[in-house]
Amino acid sequence: MSRIPLSLVHALSVTALTLGSSGFALAQDDGPIKVGILHSLSGTMAISESTLKDTMLMLIEQQNEAGGLLGRELEPVVVDPASNWPLFAEKARELLAQEKVDVIFGNWTSVSRKSVLPVVEELNGLLFYPVQYEGEESSENVFYTGAAPNQQAIPAVDYLMNELGVERWVLAGTDYVYPRTTNKILQAYLKSHGVAEDDIMVNYTPFGHSDWQNIVAEIKQFGSTGKKTAVVSTINGDANVPFYRELGNQGVDAADIPVVAFSVGEQELSGIDTAPLVGHLAAWNYFMSVDDDANYDFIDAWYEFTGDDNAVTNDPMEAHYIGFNMWAEAVRKAGTTEPDAIKEAIIGVSVPNLSGGYATMMPNHHITKPVLIGEIQDDGQFSVVWQTPSSVAGDAWSDYLEGSKDLISDWRKPLECGNYNVVKGSCGGAEVATAE
Repeated sequence: MSRIPLSLVHALSVTALTLGSSGFALAQDDGPIKVGILHSLSGTMAISESTLKDTMLMLIEQQNEAGGLLGRELEPVVVDPASNWPLFAEKARELLAQEKVDVIFGNWTSVSRKSVLPVVEELNGLLFYPVQYEGEESSENVFYTGAAPNQQAIPAVDYLMNELGVERWVLAGTDYVYPRTTNKILQAYLKSHGVAEDDIMVNYTPFGHSDWQNIVAEIKQFGSTGKKTAVVSTINGDANVPFYRELGNQGVDAADIPVVAFSVGEQELSGIDTAPLVGHLAAWNYFMSVDDDANYDFIDAWYEFTGDDNAVTNDPMEAHYIGFNMWAEAVRKAGTTEPDAIKEAIIGVSVPNLSGGYATMMPNHHITKPVLIGEIQDDGQFSVVWQTPSSVAGDAWSDYLEGSKDLISDWRKPLECGNYNVVKGSCGGAEVATAE
């Protein structure tokens, strides 16, 4: 048996004490756990995604202060895909192949997620996606912690129809896959409830669109027939600022034509004068104004992290909070960060949300969420005016689209299929009609 020199024993003892004082055990032969952060820090989506990058940095910092995971420190690896969808794929490959990250938290738009999807599947990475989306997708490598259409769009339309008596519908969105597929689902849903084709107006605009004068005038004209009219907005990014400004300029009052938005939260409203927008609506699964101790703790931590007592929180931040804690719990449960072990361990994991309940990861890689309707206040916050009595499980596939309604997703053994056709009894048994 070889003897260890006393000088080396002393050095190891000092190292152990040093590591112990920082909360990390000595047996960290594998080095830090790398957490990839894939959010646009420049370009049209920076208004929304920069905050999500900072949210992840805060959560990682908190986890390290609590001792890391498996006795290892978490190391953030931040990249900027710059609102450039092909660049999202390049940056995802860089994170997985070069940086060797253990997990990625990122994306906002569906077009960016679909750009990343083949990369994380090819390299067997893990992506936690924190924003509402159009559904019609279920990947073994993606965990959808934002809302599916049955957790946001459908309940919002039900609210407008049942509580406000809306009969005419403007479906206004940015021109890409999320608004087009969501509106396709909503059109089918509205028609199934007896709404005529002539009572539905659909409008798409490019990312970053700024000239809303004519479109808002058309909305006013469409809503002038005497039937109660509402705008269902899937407009994304900084185009929302001039859209809402033009609503105010043309006197579109919420009492006459309410707007319910799916991509406008506290962060987007913090950049504009909200006084003319009081009464317009948003459908989310979380609002900063939620009265719950866990929410107040999260807000206090956000104030401290940003050094800004006026900083706001929003729904996608809560989705990252939930997704990060689910992933951390799965790492503890599996005893490793290895992707296949995490995929098996995370199904069924429940963690607290910020509204007093729990979120559970379902076998289709979607989670359970409450649905809330909030009304814009003059301070840029939302007052909750309606919510579901209990949490709703996210559907990967819509019940209202042909080619989709017969599909289910279940990533547990022995099925392990994202699009199992219950009629044909086979996996991948139908071509799904997703909008371009």
